[in-house]
Amino acid sequence: MGEYQRIRHEFAPVYDRNCKILILGSLPSVKSREQMFYYGHPQNRFWKVIASLTGQPLPKTIEEKKEFLLGQHIAISDVISECDIIGSSDSSIKNVVPMDLSEILQNADIRQIYANGGTAKKLFEKFQKKSCKRDIVGLPSTSPANASYSLERLIQSWGCIKENLTSS
Repeated sequence: MGEYQRIRHEFAPVYDRNCKILILGSLPSVKSREQMFYYGHPQNRFWKVIASLTGQPLPKTIEEKKEFLLGQHIAISDVISECDIIGSSDSSIKNVVPMDLSEILQNADIRQIYANGGTAKKLFEKFQKKSCKRDIVGLPSTSPANASYSLERLIQSWGCIKENLTSS
């Protein structure tokens, strides 16, 4: 299965003061760590789901992805700042140092926090819920490891984020 590696999250969250929702992943995958940006695995459906829900063209470059997120008032970050992990396997995560989300929550108008997958939800509830004084809504993972969800089913499940983007 591979060996444990100590991984430190090395790229910044994406947000500005106009963001209405915060989407949290667990930890960047190997591919995302190589690219130094979120949801970098070509089979991860995050960008396709968000583009579909917002009616926007699919962003390609990291710069386009940042502009896209901010234009839709979406902040993204991860729950984990540092941990031990084998490859990209969420089930292998141990020795977690949680991400400090206070900067985002103090500087953006976040109405709702969403978890991209069960691991992100579980870890947020364990490490950050008390300090953030916020609840999190769990959504099915857009990861290619979540093969039981088709793109269409993901889009349907993620549809709830739209209510917090369109209301002013």
